[in-house]
Amino acid sequence: MITVYDDRYKEEVIKLILHVQNAEYKVGITLEEQLDILDIHSNYINDGGNFWIALNDKGEVVGTIGLQRKNKEVAVLKKFFVYKDYRGKEMGIGTSLYEALLDFAKKQGFSKIILDTPSKATRSHAFYKKVGFKEIDKEHLPIQYDYPDRDSLIFELPLSK
Repeated sequence: MITVYDDRYKEEVIKLILHVQNAEYKVGITLEEQLDILDIHSNYINDGGNFWIALNDKGEVVGTIGLQRKNKEVAVLKKFFVYKDYRGKEMGIGTSLYEALLDFAKKQGFSKIILDTPSKATRSHAFYKKVGFKEIDKEHLPIQYDYPDRDSLIFELPLSK
């Protein structure tokens, strides 16, 4: 089940994000480098973006995805993570999270979604390319924003109005 974030899931969301980043992908990103996840309402929802979670049949968080509004045209896709056992076409969780974000972004009138991803997260890169994102140089970012750079790649998705 995909649903909008609620604070009762805060600890599970943080645990999932840190696990995928550090236990699975060995990226080495600390909680202190991503304080946005300590207050999702202030950093995502209250500013015109949103944050979704995927719950398994026991009501446990197994996936996350966030959209930060940067201006009326551009939003940033962030914190797109799914536990390993819940990944893949068979489960459809990543696709469902992504579709919730994309539908929201289009309804909000954004013309572009951008994202950063560590260079070693090659499975993520394949997904982003498959759904239409194009890799761009950091110098071509349409906005400036902070992210924990781990030899990151930048992707951009133009949205049709």
